[in-house]
Amino acid sequence: MYKLSACSSMACGISLQTMVLNSWKVRNYKQGSGRCTNVPRNVNLEKLQNNYLFPEISKRELQHLEKYPNAKVISLGIGDTTEPIPEKISLSMANYAHALSTAEGYRGYGAEQGNQALRKAIAETFYKDVAIKDTEVFVSDGSQCDISRLQLLLGSKVTISVQDPSFPAYIDSSVIIGQAGDFQDKTGKYQNIEYMQLGPQNNFFPDLRITPRTDIIFFCSPNNPTGHAATRKQLQQLVDFARDNGSIIVFDSAYSTYISDDSPKSIFEIPGAKEVAIEISSFSKFAGFTGVRLGWTVVPEELLFSGGFPVIHDFNRIVCTCFNGASNIAQAGGLACLSPEGFQAIRAVIDYYKENAKILVDTFASLGLEVYGGVNAPYVWVHFPGSKSWNVFTEILEKTHIITVPGSGFGPGGTEYIRISAFGQRELVIEASWRLEKLLSKGKSPFLTV
Repeated sequence: MYKLSACSSMACGISLQTMVLNSWKVRNYKQGSGRCTNVPRNVNLEKLQNNYLFPEISKRELQHLEKYPNAKVISLGIGDTTEPIPEKISLSMANYAHALSTAEGYRGYGAEQGNQALRKAIAETFYKDVAIKDTEVFVSDGSQCDISRLQLLLGSKVTISVQDPSFPAYIDSSVIIGQAGDFQDKTGKYQNIEYMQLGPQNNFFPDLRITPRTDIIFFCSPNNPTGHAATRKQLQQLVDFARDNGSIIVFDSAYSTYISDDSPKSIFEIPGAKEVAIEISSFSKFAGFTGVRLGWTVVPEELLFSGGFPVIHDFNRIVCTCFNGASNIAQAGGLACLSPEGFQAIRAVIDYYKENAKILVDTFASLGLEVYGGVNAPYVWVHFPGSKSWNVFTEILEKTHIITVPGSGFGPGGTEYIRISAFGQRELVIEASWRLEKLLSKGKSPFLTV
């Protein structure tokens, strides 16, 4: 009854923005008035609060554009890459796609686990010094998709802990799979999920001495949204904690290529991690593959369930059952990314985004605000004491036409923060800095009494 046809809408001249807004309205339709089936709604989905964070941001951006159709909106919110993919990499994908039109170059299904050459290249590029085998690497269509596949692997009976704040997919997927209890309005937390508080007071690393044991520990470093990269000492504490408790760490290293100090880029740099950790990662933010879609998961052979069964065998079954493998075209691009020339070109783009981050950090610091991140990650985490992050988001959008992300979208620990993305064209980042400086200059901050 409620369907949108992209083809018919475009043919009628309806804009993409209107289509997205209409789609949001359909998704948020509260109560149908037509004939009902006898199939009940998934009770776990009923527990989810509001919309997933980033579509909600997009919806508010579209509403803002309807209100101010001539505004020059600068998006430093969702974290989508903006710079072109280096030509060597895009040509590799174009050439592969063109070859599909020939009898010699045509290929159909590939291995569900990924192209063997790409698996080997990932292992040699990112894990050479920690002896990860190419057979332990599973190529995917992105780390966020792998989070859900891992949840399917783990099931509804496990207990989980997450960093607070952290990437919202960890919590939302846990709710959907049935690991979480009811949402508590007073605390902003779900029951049965352990929230590990992060902040400047503990150097953005949880106090594991008071952290209860859980079966699964979701841990992202460099952390999204705070930008903090865990130190070697901190990660050793985490691995020891998991080993002592018989837990499994799901380690998200999607931003590891932004690390510029001696912080570990992989959990497997830590002794003993292969027996307690899975690592997920992505080409999205280091290669500009947010639309191309390519990632990977590492499941070491040493990782065992409580009964001694290898986790890798069950994950392989999940992948073979639920996934037909990443696009061959995307995998050709991944191989080009990891060539010497391709990787050098990618490093130049990463440096560009890191310079953007420095501009943003310097801007907020010059205004006397507490600002974190932006060194080992493409995100800047800004503190507005005494404020509510959605109010800060709304005020910045209304007064400067800049999209940010409210920190509370990453958990209750982000209530007084906003996240700013360094993904953007340089001239727009500079203009955004100027607009923010004008709004937040000394004596003019609209947030301190919010």
